[in-house]
Amino acid sequence: MTVAVVLFTSDLRLHDHPPLRAALAAADEVVPLFVRDPAVHAAGFDAPNRCAFLADCLADLDASLRDRGGRLVVREGPVVREVCAVAAECGAVEVHLAAGVSGYARRREERLRAELAEQGVELRVHDAVVTAVAPGAVTPAGSDHYAVFTPYFRRWSQESQRVPLPAPRRVRVPGAVRGEALPSGRKKLAGVSPDLPAGGETAGRDLFARWVRSRTGLSHYEEGHDDLAGDATSRLSPYLHFGAVSAVDLVHRARAGGGPGADAFVRQLCWRDFHHQVLAARPATSWDNYRTRHDRWRTEDDAAEDIAAWREGRTGYPVVDAAMRQLRREGWMHNRARLLAASFLTKTLYVDWRIGARHFLELLVDGDIANNQLNWQWVAGTGTDTRPHRVLNPVLQGRRYDPRGEYVRRWVPELADVAGQKVHEPWRLPDDLRAALDYPAPLIDLADGLARFKHARGRD
Repeated sequence: MTVAVVLFTSDLRLHDHPPLRAALAAADEVVPLFVRDPAVHAAGFDAPNRCAFLADCLADLDASLRDRGGRLVVREGPVVREVCAVAAECGAVEVHLAAGVSGYARRREERLRAELAEQGVELRVHDAVVTAVAPGAVTPAGSDHYAVFTPYFRRWSQESQRVPLPAPRRVRVPGAVRGEALPSGRKKLAGVSPDLPAGGETAGRDLFARWVRSRTGLSHYEEGHDDLAGDATSRLSPYLHFGAVSAVDLVHRARAGGGPGADAFVRQLCWRDFHHQVLAARPATSWDNYRTRHDRWRTEDDAAEDIAAWREGRTGYPVVDAAMRQLRREGWMHNRARLLAASFLTKTLYVDWRIGARHFLELLVDGDIANNQLNWQWVAGTGTDTRPHRVLNPVLQGRRYDPRGEYVRRWVPELADVAGQKVHEPWRLPDDLRAALDYPAPLIDLADGLARFKHARGRD
């Protein structure tokens, strides 16, 4: 009786799971394994929202495996140690794993390969499980990655992708393998956002199906995805982050429908792959600038009050404050809102992007090193943006993407009675109306912030 182990990491699903299907094809029995890694806690990455969502994902994965005659084996401890121990306990001949892109994932893979080899166990690493296209599959001549999105998108779009795999009908798991209890659910976790969505493959697939059928779904994505109040995005980013849905499957299903909305949605999935291939090639960009601009950023020491106001959604710029309050309430934020909040912190307040990125990682359920850090750098002008000095004006952006002010009034109830586009500039209201609002004056004049930024970048 041959046995293989499948180490689940950021791929918590059964549909379109190449490592699991390969293990089932190679062995009579399979151990689906998830290791609760203390290194995640040591790195400060076990934020309450992600812990709660992860608990949902693992419970759903275990239930799906039990429906197929199996179960999820959970262990806690250093990953390499636990994988090797499980492989020894069940006499596994192979361990299957989805390829990662971070420096930590690469080091984990190297150590696993070396230590498993000493036990006579082969490590098989599978590409295009976490992303739609493997990070190293598309490269320009003379470089190991694309530094600009548009040429990457052209090549990525021409790349053939595998056909999504169905979920297995049966998974046989050795009975003797020891497992621990699933992690506690969100009810036992402190600091979870009140409106955090439910996690898991079942919830993610159902969300996509409902979104595609909805009036503001895939077919209207091109014209609706930047509408802040319309909330017409798929909201699938948390499920992609945990691998509860497959990027390959989403691309395949979107393209099957066709149309401008599907094309725009697939382009966003390509942005995700783009950032993964940058991080895979330049692991240091998780905290270092991709392109230095020699910025003299303000830090916690000299901008503490401004940073606190930004975090709390009390900057006096309504669309920015609405974004930050949505983040705290839902553990998620509309993509356009992320750009506005990040631009205000880095370009208007001229605060180090790493401070903002760290705050996002503390709350975002989809907090992903590749996408979070590299999007922050894109906005800050130290990443892959070909226009590094662009500044997003929160008033103009609010008028454009929240023209009736509905998004602002939803998240900033102090301004609920301010009609129309006036909500984006409450400081222009008559004195008596403005005085009645429990809402702060602007933290900074936009012209002053722009002047400071230009001076710091040497663009006076």
